[in-house]
Formats: sequence, C-alpha cells, structure tokens
Amino acid sequence: MADTILSVDHLVKSFRIHQQKSNSLKQLIAGRGRNRFEDFIAVDDVTFDVREGEVFGIIGQNGSGKSTLLKCMAGILQPNSGHVHVYRRMGALLELGAGFHPELSGRENVFLNAAILGMGRKEITARFDEIVDFSGLHAFIDQPAKTYSSGMYVRLAFAVAINVDPQLLIVDEILAVGDVSFQRRCLEKFVEFRNEGRTIVLVTHDMGSVKSLCDRAIWLEHGKAIDEGDPADLVEAYTERMLGAEAPADDGSVRRGSGEVKVTRVEMFVNGAAESVKRFRTNDDVVIRLHYEARKTVPQPVVGIEIESLGGATVTAPNTRDVGMVPPTMSGAGTIDVAFANVALVPGTYDLHTTITDFNRAQVYDNLHEALRFDVMTGKPYETGGVVTMRPEWKLN
Repeated sequence: MADTILSVDHLVKSFRIHQQKSNSLKQLIAGRGRNRFEDFIAVDDVTFDVREGEVFGIIGQNGSGKSTLLKCMAGILQPNSGHVHVYRRMGALLELGAGFHPELSGRENVFLNAAILGMGRKEITARFDEIVDFSGLHAFIDQPAKTYSSGMYVRLAFAVAINVDPQLLIVDEILAVGDVSFQRRCLEKFVEFRNEGRTIVLVTHDMGSVKSLCDRAIWLEHGKAIDEGDPADLVEAYTERMLGAEAPADDGSVRRGSGEVKVTRVEMFVNGAAESVKRFRTNDDVVIRLHYEARKTVPQPVVGIEIESLGGATVTAPNTRDVGMVPPTMSGAGTIDVAFANVALVPGTYDLHTTITDFNRAQVYDNLHEALRFDVMTGKPYETGGVVTMRPEWKLN
C-alpha cells in the first residue's frame, strides 16, 4: 500500500446566503436580531485519502461542491469542521489566472505566482526559461497580463504550477479552455508526472479523461460523497444518472437517450456466413448489423459504435460522420452494416455499445450500452497479451 499523500477527514464547508441586504443604517438597526441569511452546505462530511503516485478524480454535476472541496484542500478556504492533511509539496491550479495581477507583466506574474506557491527567487530564476517555453508566450511575456486572452492566462498559470516541482498537483476544470495543442501538452505532462510517481487530483467534466487517466475517483452530489472506487464504474453510473438511463434490460444492456430513433437489435456475422454468432477468431472478417426503428423523422443522424474490452479500455469507436456517410434524414425501420476485415482483436471478452445522435453529437437519440457482448477465440497470429495484435514478423539472427 502506497503512502497517503493527502487526507480529507469529515470535511464540512458552508456559506451564508443572505436573503436581504441592508441598504441603510435604519434597515440595519430595524432588522437587528432577525435571521436574514441561511447556511448553504457546499461540502458535507466528505472523507477520503489520496495515495502517493495515483491520479485521483473528482466528478459530479455543477454545484456539487467539487471546486469548494479543492479550495479547502489547497488552503484557500478554511473548513467549518474536519481536517485536510497534505504530506508533500503541493501545486494548485484552481481558477483562471488566480494569483495574477492584471497590471503586472507576464514575467512579473511568473515570479509573483511562483513565490505564492513556495518557490524562492533563485529557484524561480533557474526555472524561468522552462516555464516560458511550456507556456509558449515568449513574444508576450513582458506584456501586461490584462492584455492576455483567457487561453494565455491558462498557459502561463499551468506552466508555473507544474514547474514548482510539486509532488501533489491539484487541477480544476479550467484546462478545458486551452486549445488542442495545449491540452495535448497538458495530457503528456500528466502522464509524465504519473510515470515519475507524482500525485494528481483532477476535477473535470470530461468523463473520458477520468476513465483513461485516473486510478480512483470519488463522486460528489449536493456536497456529499455518494460513491468512491473504480473510475470506469463511477463514470458509467454517473452518466446514467445524469442522462436518465432506463432500467437495465434482462440481457444487462442499459439504454438512454430521447428515443426518436432506437437500435432494436444487434447481430454479428463472421466470414460471410448467414447465421449470426457471438464469437469469432482473431483475423476473421466480421460484419456487425444494427437494426433500428425511428418513430419520427430525424435530420442528419450520426450512428456510432464502440468496442470495449471487458476491463474497460476502448478499442475503437467509429461513427458515420467521420467517414462522411451521414444521410439527410432517418425514418421508419432499417439496418446498418459495419464491416471489419481481418479483425485484430486478441482472445478475450468484449462489449459493443451503440449510439445514434444528431449531426453535432450533442443530442443523444439513443445510446445502448452493452448492446452485444462477444468473445474472441484464438486465431492467427496467436497472441494472448493486450487487446489487439500488430501482426508482428519476427526474425532471429
């Protein structure tokens, strides 16, 4: 068992919400003794530990207390009761430009922000070039921070936070405002931190990042921790709760969506055979057939599938929009075939999920989780590790 690097013990944080403010001295005196506020409990008796070297996720809808919890962990807010214990050097990136002064230049804000995070002036000077390189703001580093865009704020703030050499890094949702290249660098830095044995506490609404990056997670709802454990399980339960999934069917599948179009049945055919199956061998040709029914006409529907290993890793997730095959409308009943030649999956058990959405992938008409569970048996080439074969050719000299 790794050492505990951060411990949250029965943490409670509340705020006073004033119902009516006094606009004059007369109102203040006349209202003496009256209760003009109520206590809002943002974090309600939350307890958990974060172990050294793990990535710990915190999920929950807006207003569930995630950011308040992080601020208590970072020492920005003091809890009403309970304790937070931090056992290593911590860096925190919680709000856009927190600790930045708009009238100071980027250079001056680097020194100011790094000092707030506990670095000495000599150490900041030694790391300054590395901070600027990561931010990519060489041309703007001597300009006032008030001239920076929101993305530039994030770049510089994150560059400072990760270069204070923290053993524990706390990151809030704000990284979502960065551009694609910056988000990629952040992801690479997270992986580098994890490989170095550092610890990350991450709050995000990107459930894909939670599943792929986090080792454990906690789910907050109305300030309370309602579940903790494996990120894949928590993300699935959270998604079902937020999107109003139906009760599981007899075969274990779970459906959610607005219901204008539904996948009614999924079949799998192997090597041109007419009979549907639920197993095949590595290197077989496979056709997946989706049967659908539309109770009303929908414009430009996008159909997608996702194949996931039993352990939760996504193998592939193609959709019709990616290949430019979006019909003008969909109505009535029909089928959609997805063909895979020489399937590279290695032996194991896999789940197939289906989705039908609008063109922007914003409205979910139908999402059928575990639409089909199938097995892959030994084929050619013979491999047993991982989820796919790269069909290697070995040569021994």
